[in-house]
Amino acid sequence: MECARCSGALHLDCSARFLGKGGSSRSSSHSSSTNLVSTKYEQNSRRNVKPSQLAASGSSCLVNRSPVLKQRQNLSLRSTLADVYNTFDEKVISVSSHATEEKVGVLLLNLGGPETLDDVQPFLFNLFADPDIIRLPRLFRFLQRPLAKLISTFRAPKSKDGYASIGGGSPLRKITDEQANALKVALKKKNLHANIYVGMRYWYPFTEEAIDQIKKDRITKLVVLPLYPQYSISTSGSSIRVLQNVVREDSYFAGLPISIIESWYQRDGYVKSMADLIEKELSIFSNPEEVMIFFSAHGVPLTYVTDAGDPYKDQMEDCIALIMGELRSRGILNSHTLAYQSRVGPVQWLKPYTDEVLVELGQQGVKSLLAVPVSFVSEHIETLEEIDMEYKELALESGIENWGRVPALGCTSSFISDLADAVVEALPSASAIVTKKADESDSDMDLMHYLSKMFFGSILAFVLLLSPRLISAFRNTLL
Repeated sequence: MECARCSGALHLDCSARFLGKGGSSRSSSHSSSTNLVSTKYEQNSRRNVKPSQLAASGSSCLVNRSPVLKQRQNLSLRSTLADVYNTFDEKVISVSSHATEEKVGVLLLNLGGPETLDDVQPFLFNLFADPDIIRLPRLFRFLQRPLAKLISTFRAPKSKDGYASIGGGSPLRKITDEQANALKVALKKKNLHANIYVGMRYWYPFTEEAIDQIKKDRITKLVVLPLYPQYSISTSGSSIRVLQNVVREDSYFAGLPISIIESWYQRDGYVKSMADLIEKELSIFSNPEEVMIFFSAHGVPLTYVTDAGDPYKDQMEDCIALIMGELRSRGILNSHTLAYQSRVGPVQWLKPYTDEVLVELGQQGVKSLLAVPVSFVSEHIETLEEIDMEYKELALESGIENWGRVPALGCTSSFISDLADAVVEALPSASAIVTKKADESDSDMDLMHYLSKMFFGSILAFVLLLSPRLISAFRNTLL
């Protein structure tokens, strides 16, 4: 994720109180058959689960068919049998009796981030305009963009200060491009030649741009790899929804075999790579055995887990258990804790909160602490500014004397190699995916619930409509 306490998922129950501060079991990646239009996300099985084919429940899957004729294309065709020649549209083309050569694509999904200070406000608008980030009741979704405009305008100055402190923009695109290049090389070493595409959810290059390029390149099989180790509605889920919308409208993608790796925190390569980084950073302390390992993960609103069935919390806790298990197998027996950072708005988020836990640890007499940004695989504002500056300062003020921080995985060779393995393992399960329209009758069934939404939504609409004028009038009186 990419923010200075300004990104992350937000849940608004029509409240105007918003503008406050803000093969082993581990070698396979998490995925299961997923309903692309559902708002209820059940946690996947944690053992031996194959990559998802994303077939909507109750719908018949499209058959994966290899094309017989290709018009005006110079294709290299392979077959152990004799080629058959057919005439089509006055062009003679060679047709294999087996199949056309496969053209594999890998789509890396990430959040994106502003590259300059001028990008901050429009980036925030894109973020808050996402209905998976600010979840308004269906009746009031017409307020999504006005609300996003209002919030992004108010939050932009503080966010600009954060980005200015790390060099004037997010490094996320540069790092993701480096990871894409490294993955391409790793796949080539495994005898898989693939085109790698980068799609950002809220800034350039947008996911839609990557999807357009995939179509232009006539990819024949696609693996979708979100660069989030754990699945959440607000991260991987939001980007997958973009793909869902494309599949619903585009016949090319409707027939394209696709495999989506929904989560991969449980893979041996990821777990061991994280343990390697932690072990290395622990060795820097004068008394490594006394260091508290402090896992800090990006938070989500509690309602995502309790109401929408987001598996993020369970997957995060499972992830920490796997990493600590690997460390214990190496004789590293340090104590550890998990907390959640980057909460925004008036609603309750996953607890415990990182800032509160740091103060408590200082009060408990903890003197040495190693921060581990466990839900991030790239350096960005939440590691470089929020953890390295804000949380470090808070920790030292609270009595912690020795501070360390594990770097993000980035292009660590063992990590990239494992991602390449995940792609190779996902390819056989690629299949055409089917979507269906959302069921409009699954919400607002309870009359009182419906009336309360309408009441508070009306208040919110009133505030949104009048606030800009009132603010403008107030500013004019001061000039």
